[in-house]
Amino acid sequence: MKNIAIIPARSGSKGLKDKNIKLLNGKPLMWYSIQAALKSNCFDEVMVSTDSEKYANIARCSGASVPFLRSNEQSSDMARSWSVVNEVLNKYIENGQKFDTICLLQPTSPLRTASNIAEGYDMLEEKRADAITGVCEVTHSPLWAMVLPEDGSLTSFRKKFTDAPRQKMDRYYRINGALYIRKISYKEGSIDILEKKEYAYIMSRNVSIDIDTIEDFEYAAFLLKGQ
Repeated sequence: MKNIAIIPARSGSKGLKDKNIKLLNGKPLMWYSIQAALKSNCFDEVMVSTDSEKYANIARCSGASVPFLRSNEQSSDMARSWSVVNEVLNKYIENGQKFDTICLLQPTSPLRTASNIAEGYDMLEEKRADAITGVCEVTHSPLWAMVLPEDGSLTSFRKKFTDAPRQKMDRYYRINGALYIRKISYKEGSIDILEKKEYAYIMSRNVSIDIDTIEDFEYAAFLLKGQ
């Protein structure tokens, strides 16, 4: 199989300014995802999709390929990751390259490892799956949560609340955004990203950290220092 890792790194984050290139323990944030992809030995191509020449140069210095910049359409904060993936794949087709799988690696998950990626690909093969998605266990069971009414009353919450010990409750998982592996089908000039047979790849909560705020950033720095 020919595999491509796509790391989307748009410039101008509204929350944490320039977070994708912000230095985390001395390295640009995107560097961690690039290095994890390269060290996994799973890919024929590791590329960064960005709208910024500055970001592109940093990505290249970190070991990634940046053969083109994003279109204006895919450079807004409303652009969806899978639309970016489609644009990337179409650009490669124009250059005569097709891939059998894509792996979407958000740069905001710097603790995701090369082993996580390799194990995801092993699962793809073992399960004969179309898609593998990273998940982690939630910190608190949704059975202990509800939407508060406008008056803030906890009456209905108390009625719903379960008294079961945490150890005896079912485990709940959420998609962590750290790993998306998908097979690709090319039909009649169109790209189909397959998800029919999708399986969860369970990751620890620590490697599942998703950086959105300065507090997330500082916590990631703390965890990385402990590795």
